[in-house]
Amino acid sequence: MEKNDALWVKIIKYLSLTLAVFIVLFPLYSVVVGAFKTQVEYYNSGLRLPENFLNFENFQKVFKVGKLALGFQNILIIIAVSLAGNILIGTMVAYALGRFDFKLKKPIMGLYLIVQIVPLVTTQVATFGVIKALGVYNTMYAPMLLYMGADVLQIVVYLQFVNSIPRDLDESAMIEGASLFNIYRSVIFPLLAPATATLVILKTIGIYNDFYVPYLYMPDRKLQVVSTAIYNFVGPNAAQFNVISAGLLIIFIPTVILYLFLQRYIFAGVTSGAVK
Repeated sequence: MEKNDALWVKIIKYLSLTLAVFIVLFPLYSVVVGAFKTQVEYYNSGLRLPENFLNFENFQKVFKVGKLALGFQNILIIIAVSLAGNILIGTMVAYALGRFDFKLKKPIMGLYLIVQIVPLVTTQVATFGVIKALGVYNTMYAPMLLYMGADVLQIVVYLQFVNSIPRDLDESAMIEGASLFNIYRSVIFPLLAPATATLVILKTIGIYNDFYVPYLYMPDRKLQVVSTAIYNFVGPNAAQFNVISAGLLIIFIPTVILYLFLQRYIFAGVTSGAVK
């Protein structure tokens, strides 16, 4: 009975793994196959391989008509500015919560946790009103301001690293005459480099793949990013899925390369922060 049970367990395990692999790879297969098909071929051939893998017409159309190059330019600017502000705010918040005791310390941390529970859609009317009132609607400053906010994951990871830094370093710096800001700049911030590297990767991928914020707050085509550039090929009655597949394939490449080369930093930073 034990051998039979073990056999059934193995069968179920491998079947579930096969199903998981199919679920993960099927969308990628459909995108790769569709990217090299003409529009007629896409709708007539189903999931069969394209007749010509050297058909780059869809890729050319993505850049010429969809202006994907402009999308890459805009998203890189947004990512650079957003990350700079996000890192500055996140490290300062973690420094304040991890090094000082004050009455509002626990309520502030509680607010960060509560915000994660509240559905994002319920706050969009108020957020949109704030962006309009600030006069940054339909500019790149709108997503920059929204992305700069530190989230719970960021605060928790930074707090773990801050708490692992000996307070003796702070006291030694104070003896040398360093101010609280100098301690943050010269002692705390450099030692948060592993956590910063991890969060930079995660934030970059999150901002790069986001569609909702750019689409809602930057409707001008001159401000389109890579995610909204693909939406140019979605019409009121039909969509050019072959061209969309080509665009998605191009957009996938930077994220896949970034993840493959830097995944060890992601896992190392999160694990190190959790252990500490």
